[in-house]
Amino acid sequence: MVFRILLIIIITLGSIKGREYFIYVTSESQDEVHLIRFDGKKGEIIKDIPVGVWPLEIEGPHGITISPDGKYWYLSLAHGFPYGHVYKYETGTDKLIDRVELGLFPATMQISNATGLLYVVNFNLHGEHEPSTISIIDTEEMIEVNRIETGVMPHGSRITNDGLKQYSVAMMSGTLYELDVLKFEISRTLFTGASKHKHMKHTMDSMNHKEMKSHKMPKEKPTWVYPHPNDKYLYVVNNGTDYVVEIDINKWAISRKFNTDKGPYNCEVSPNGKYLVITYKSAAKTGIWDLKSGIELARIKNTRRVTHGVVISPDSKYAFVSVEGVRGEPGSVDIFDLDNLVLVDHIEVGKQAGGIAFWKMSD
Repeated sequence: MVFRILLIIIITLGSIKGREYFIYVTSESQDEVHLIRFDGKKGEIIKDIPVGVWPLEIEGPHGITISPDGKYWYLSLAHGFPYGHVYKYETGTDKLIDRVELGLFPATMQISNATGLLYVVNFNLHGEHEPSTISIIDTEEMIEVNRIETGVMPHGSRITNDGLKQYSVAMMSGTLYELDVLKFEISRTLFTGASKHKHMKHTMDSMNHKEMKSHKMPKEKPTWVYPHPNDKYLYVVNNGTDYVVEIDINKWAISRKFNTDKGPYNCEVSPNGKYLVITYKSAAKTGIWDLKSGIELARIKNTRRVTHGVVISPDSKYAFVSVEGVRGEPGSVDIFDLDNLVLVDHIEVGKQAGGIAFWKMSD
């Protein structure tokens, strides 16, 4: 009996020890995507993937996402003539399948597991401040099937786990947008600050282009939104005011506020619902929060400056954080152990590490 128990323990430990994690990360100033493997102790780049079609022009790979079945990855290249594109690649082979032209500076995106469509926000860094859009893509044909107007400079966007709602935040409107993925329409909006500004009392229907160009820019400047695994709450990062708000989706109101370090930028909730991980872009740190208590458990310095994106492994054990770096130095992917609250390893990647996505775990 004792021998049998020991054998089970040895087999279990061997299985855990053999687990590997695979992550894709973009290098925006180098027109590359890197495939990284992490074995629980050390990480390494196993493939550098050149992207883009203009050899003498930096096209800026920005957002990256994996299809729900894990067979494809999608990449937004922000710069074009004049518009950006989304590219479709096959995972494993990393073979280019197709691309589609979108709006100005396509940024973050995700596929709904309810519709199979890809929802991409067009950030629009060019020209005057005016409402931008969400592009909706048929991923089989790689064509744009619809385009929905939202606010000024929409950046962060994520879809609920049931696939029925897409949420995005517009930095220069200070607004959270709820998109009904089945109806192709904005169903609700919400100001992301702790207190309303007078200029934010417009509705989507009453806001015309003239008002959007002339209205006072909100200090909150929301950059990211992420849904809780239970689809009852959202977490919105207010980069300009150094806090993250929790939003009760049913009540459509702010339920909690998390005061952070300087320049919070991205966030993600662990699949088990225990941790909220926030990247602090200006402070070059990463914060790990206990969601139940609302207490920050650790604030850990990153290996480079300009902390960017974060993705958490499906087993809720590790957070992978992209850090851009400054000037000519390489970017990095910093790997944090969420249970022990420590930096485990970091991997140097190309310049201006940005978008990051989890592909798969293997035992």
